[in-house]
Amino acid sequence: MRYIVFFLICMVVWVAFTFNLSLQYISIGAVFSLITTIFFGKNFVPGWKKFLNPVRYFWAIIYIPIFLWECIKANFDVAYRVIHPRLLINPGIVKVKTKIKTDIGKVILANSITMTPGTLTIDLIGDTLYIHWIYISSKNPAIYSEKIAGRFEKYIKRIFD
Repeated sequence: MRYIVFFLICMVVWVAFTFNLSLQYISIGAVFSLITTIFFGKNFVPGWKKFLNPVRYFWAIIYIPIFLWECIKANFDVAYRVIHPRLLINPGIVKVKTKIKTDIGKVILANSITMTPGTLTIDLIGDTLYIHWIYISSKNPAIYSEKIAGRFEKYIKRIFD
């Protein structure tokens, strides 16, 4: 069953990228999805049955606009810091503890933080993320953890935990 789910996910990704439902494209996608499943199916995420839960898809759909909005806000923030005459930066590395338990959830959180301008995830060790931040506005770990990861963490936890 794990291989079937992996094959179907590969096919969905293929159709999403090609955006063509002709027989030729579907058959090519099926061949490449089958090859990918044969070589990489055994490495598919443990607990693959979670992918069948529709509530997770609901939270993923909710997460996407929130992530995009945070990226837009961060872009304007970084642009403001670049064009401001006094260059308002206070860079540094902060340590953020996450409550997410699954490895894939932690990776998604780390990538979401990295894709947001002004932050860069440097390392992920256990439940701790080390993040380079362009403007450290607080020395309190609870405050800067909420500013950096809190906006993403609650949704990613609902999707992947």
